[in-house]
Amino acid sequence: VQLVESGGGLVQPGGSLRLSCAASGFTFSRYGMKWHRQAPGKERELVASISSGGGTRDYADSVKGRFTISRDNAKDTVYLQMNSLKPEDTAVYYCSRWANDYWGQGTQVTVSS
Repeated sequence: VQLVESGGGLVQPGGSLRLSCAASGFTFSRYGMKWHRQAPGKERELVASISSGGGTRDYADSVKGRFTISRDNAKDTVYLQMNSLKPEDTAVYYCSRWANDYWGQGTQVTVSS
């Protein structure tokens, strides 16, 4: 099993980024997926989750209305579209399988002017 995140970077407040998590080594379409983040000195936080078919999505209150999780089962990839970014969104973002049994290496998102 391998999960590889990409798409992080430096963005100004109010900007947007789209993170991708490419999966391999398992039948992606059978698993729900999650995005988490961890800011320096803080505990890891669940940001968003999506069911295996994409029909059920949930979000942390802190990102609701600004972030959108989606998936493309034909490409074995889950996405996190992040809009209206704030400095407090600065963190390393990780994807995981639903059971949190496999994780990617993370991608850094920095929101700063």
